Amino acid sequence: MRRSIVTIWSTALLMMAGFAFAAGTSAPTNTPELKRVIGANSKATLIFFQNPNGGPCKIQKEVLDRLQSDRKGNFNIAAVSTLRQEDQKAFYDYGIRSLPSLVLVDKSGKIARVFAPGIQNSETLTAALDVLK
Repeated sequence: MRRSIVTIWSTALLMMAGFAFAAGTSAPTNTPELKRVIGANSKATLIFFQNPNGGPCKIQKEVLDRLQSDRKGNFNIAAVSTLRQEDQKAFYDYGIRSLPSLVLVDKSGKIARVFAPGIQNSETLTAALDVLK
């Protein structure tokens, strides 16, 4: 019982630390993909931290592809992959420890939201993107 309480508190503190990082901080652009995509076309960007071979990441990619199609491409997606050596620093800089993970960056390059790790549904993502309009 005591161990589970400690685990719950530790997890909560780690999640709060990630959200504190997000408060208007400039998004690091330390990979070729992030440099190319963040702020491109004056659009918001969803940074998608993924392992392309992982089941949950494949599901999240389907959600993102469908959302981008439904919203007629009015936001960018930057994929950061565990399989690309040049992407490894981004995982560290953004504090990503679980996959899939998403970070929303506004069109000026500031972090607007860090989503909890795991698959995010299209309703949650749509609501977050609508706030940035």
